[in-house]
Amino acid sequence: MPLPNFAHPVVRLLAAWVLLIGVLAPAQAAGFGPLVTAAWLKAELPRGEITLLDASATPAFRKGHIAGAASADLYAYGIEQPTPEQMTRRLQSWGVSPGRRIVVYDTGGSMMATRLFHDLMHAGVPAQDLAILDGGLAAWQAAGGAVTQQSAPPTPGTYRVTAFRDELRVKLDAFLLGSGDPAGHALVEALEPSYYYGETKFFDRGGHVPNAVMLPAEDFYNADKTFKSPDEIRRLVAHLGLKPGQTVYTYCGGGVAASVPWFALKVLLGWPTVQLYRESQLEWLQDERRLPMWTWAAPALQRDADWLNGYTNRMMRMFSVTKQSVIDVRPEAAYRQGHVPYALNIPAELFREHLRDPAQLAARLGPAGVNPAHEAVVVSDGGLNPRSALAMLMLERVSQKRVSMLLESVDEWGLRGLPLEKTPTVVGPRRSPMEITIPPVAYPASVKPGVVAGDPGDAAAAFPVVHLWAGTSAPAQAPAGTVVRLAYTELLAAEGRPKPAAELWKILQKAGVPRYARVVAVADDPGEAAVAWAVLRMMGWTDVRVALPGGS
Repeated sequence: MPLPNFAHPVVRLLAAWVLLIGVLAPAQAAGFGPLVTAAWLKAELPRGEITLLDASATPAFRKGHIAGAASADLYAYGIEQPTPEQMTRRLQSWGVSPGRRIVVYDTGGSMMATRLFHDLMHAGVPAQDLAILDGGLAAWQAAGGAVTQQSAPPTPGTYRVTAFRDELRVKLDAFLLGSGDPAGHALVEALEPSYYYGETKFFDRGGHVPNAVMLPAEDFYNADKTFKSPDEIRRLVAHLGLKPGQTVYTYCGGGVAASVPWFALKVLLGWPTVQLYRESQLEWLQDERRLPMWTWAAPALQRDADWLNGYTNRMMRMFSVTKQSVIDVRPEAAYRQGHVPYALNIPAELFREHLRDPAQLAARLGPAGVNPAHEAVVVSDGGLNPRSALAMLMLERVSQKRVSMLLESVDEWGLRGLPLEKTPTVVGPRRSPMEITIPPVAYPASVKPGVVAGDPGDAAAAFPVVHLWAGTSAPAQAPAGTVVRLAYTELLAAEGRPKPAAELWKILQKAGVPRYARVVAVADDPGEAAVAWAVLRMMGWTDVRVALPGGS
């Protein structure tokens, strides 16, 4: 092969670009950023231009740390907000000076380094002067880095805190408002599932702040304790429904673990409005208003008799305040023996008949009095079962605004002394101010994607697809791909009530139902698959569908 003619101007230009790339690439790879590698730190430390802060607990620091690191243990000075003067003394005692690069680390895959990173930024240290050692002390030692038990006070720094950057934090009033606006805000809980679902608790009550998304701090780390890549983090948070345009508030029990999602979203992804709620549950639960806590991710999918009774009284109906369509899916004979006031009888068989024809189902619902702009509350002979779940599934599929189910059976309703009617609810125009009827409406034939697998408009899966066989018998022919078996009956307690959320989390984890996956519930009876679908939605699974037997 002949050698290139280096006298040719094009060849000379290409050679110059190759040379430039060869010079810049190592510099870029070795650059200082929000995350630095152990190899980079080993090369840079001897220059004496790095302030190294160990955010680990003091006992861990004494056991072994990187030579030259100052101990910056959060628990040694507490989580209370210091004054600018107090924070100035603290930073200076660690050797922090203006314009000097700072590398923070902890044991690795922890939350202490990210919280110290936030504290430093909040104190006004420029983000471009801050970095975290990716993988922490574990990565340092894995790379052959030495540790020592010897330490000496660092040379005092000269950094002065003049004002705190309060735009990096959120206070209780704004956090409370954000909880009520899940479209514009995302509340991220960084605690483990046992806290989120209420099995364990820090204070007087377990559970999570209403509308919070469970995103444990550990989910941001790889097995080697390094952070997942920005692309992996984007895919993870998108799967859970978080969007860059939302205002994101991160919280935990006391504002430490919450710094991990804050760092990942604010610093690694560059999302514009991410704020740490430092006070977290510690303040939320002590508020004199006794602010609510949930153990379900979507508790409004379950309605109790007291709630529904409040919307079925005559006055509420007379003044058109009620925005609920009560759908009784029992057979007509059972309905006529007694039903919840103003309930519409749409037997479960009708939903089953139209499994593959949702447009025809919509055409039947409107004249029957089901308003697509209302919440449809499904009433059955006992909470969540294949009949009520299938009705919920199909109502969701035809784009009902909101769908839920009554936990109690009609018999339980009556035994509690709540009113029952035997005359069928009248559907038609109101003929006098005192007469209450349910008006028929036009129900548009709009199929919602993401409910039944294979429906038009369904998006591609961002994570692996896992089939959850929810039938009580083994499949005659297992679905292709990964299949997890968990009979729908294992998800329910007595009278068709879903088991407590904390118990269900253990059942789902033991069965191997992944949270970061597209879960497709399937069974010979689609109603059985629909029960699993409903439970997973109550638990906060964001990508779950039902596969109809024989395809949609």
